[in-house]
Amino acid sequence: MRVIEEAISQNCKVLPGDVLKIDHFLNHQIDVSLISKGCEEFLEVFGDKEVNKILTVESSGIGIACLAAMHFGCPVLYAKKLFGKNSDDKLYSASCYSYTKGIEYNISVSAKYLTPDDRVLIIDDFLAGGNALKALIRLCEQAGAHVVGCGTVVEKAYQGGGDAVRAMGYQVHSLARIASMSPEDGIKFC
Repeated sequence: MRVIEEAISQNCKVLPGDVLKIDHFLNHQIDVSLISKGCEEFLEVFGDKEVNKILTVESSGIGIACLAAMHFGCPVLYAKKLFGKNSDDKLYSASCYSYTKGIEYNISVSAKYLTPDDRVLIIDDFLAGGNALKALIRLCEQAGAHVVGCGTVVEKAYQGGGDAVRAMGYQVHSLARIASMSPEDGIKFC
């Protein structure tokens, strides 16, 4: 999506360690109008899939997922990294590696909110190695829910995560696909 690419080109910085600082419109401050336009594109791509639930992981995916859910007219379920002491729910859990934080953690959802009746669209902010999408897919598999596809705002295509998830048989649609990036050469889009 050209408007997302322009927002990345104009104000984002490539940091050492292959990190894209994109906090002015996506994962710290959210440009609601811009991301809502992206969610309209998700609706165009996945609108015929009978989506009845949007699934994401806390925390940076939640705002995007909420905007997408408004377009799809369905609830958002987000996988939590920690459940409080007041939870007595049966949980589905999966291990997930965070590229930007460099740690492995478990994500979980309550079994009462993810069921075999669900047709799930997974939404996330970034797709690099595909770890978050794969973990969310594993949660859906545990529940017997049907994953209809995955939507991400930014995909670092050169890291192969999107291709790995596509090779698993899932449709992945990213609003902006980065072919390469470096502090010296800047950002090049697919």
